[in-house]
Amino acid sequence: MSKTTRTPTLAMASCVLASLVLIGCSSSVVREPNRGGGRPSASRPSGSRPAPPPASRPKYGATVTVQRGEGLYRIATNNGIQLADLAAWNNLSPPYNLYPGQRLRLYPQSGGRPSSGSVSGGSSVAGGTTAPRPSTPPPAPTAPVDSGIRWRWPSDGPLLGRYLANEPTKQGIDIGGASGAPVRAAADGVVVYSGTGLVGYGELIIVKHNEQWLSAYGHNRKRLVNEGQLVKAGDQIAEMGRSGAARDMLHFEVRYNAKPVDPMLYLPAK
Repeated sequence: MSKTTRTPTLAMASCVLASLVLIGCSSSVVREPNRGGGRPSASRPSGSRPAPPPASRPKYGATVTVQRGEGLYRIATNNGIQLADLAAWNNLSPPYNLYPGQRLRLYPQSGGRPSSGSVSGGSSVAGGTTAPRPSTPPPAPTAPVDSGIRWRWPSDGPLLGRYLANEPTKQGIDIGGASGAPVRAAADGVVVYSGTGLVGYGELIIVKHNEQWLSAYGHNRKRLVNEGQLVKAGDQIAEMGRSGAARDMLHFEVRYNAKPVDPMLYLPAK
């Protein structure tokens, strides 16, 4: 969802790895400092390649539930899976925003094989090794099955921006209005996130409506509900603002199985 609920519970900190490279001025061999008084030992020649990262090990049939404060990198590392594989298996794209309560598969969808860096069954090739079969995740549905939910507009303001598939900053719609204007729950549910931990969303609320559907409400001036609180459609849950935005507006997202869909396909016509 652009950028609550969004089941969240819509993740957050990313780990940055820094590598220190020592460059020899007059030699092609990097040598470590002589700390013990003996002869210095030569390390790997500067032109050699580093060891490849460990291959992913899919856990077929297993899922993990995102906890508050967890990012995709941490989950991938804890489960012995490469970040790129875990993202592909769950149809996630940068910046890999997750939500507390969101479920992630630890294996390729539909029994497919992991990407080239993963290990699992594959076709035989010369030399007795196996070549993993790359999997191509199916695209997120543009119009999922009927949600069975009676959605309502979360705000009365004008439509400022529309949903654009595959555009990370436009995974929902933007609704204009004055600072302090009421932001209301789009359907019955439970608040699964209320905070400021997701970069780009400002003061954010995510509401879980059932096991498949979430809605998210970003850029609020003030949050009026807490995590675990039950809300009814039309209940005011926040005041409109510009936290994380250039102007006062509500960023609203609808997510089906944690993937953003166009809210305009579900909201009633104005």
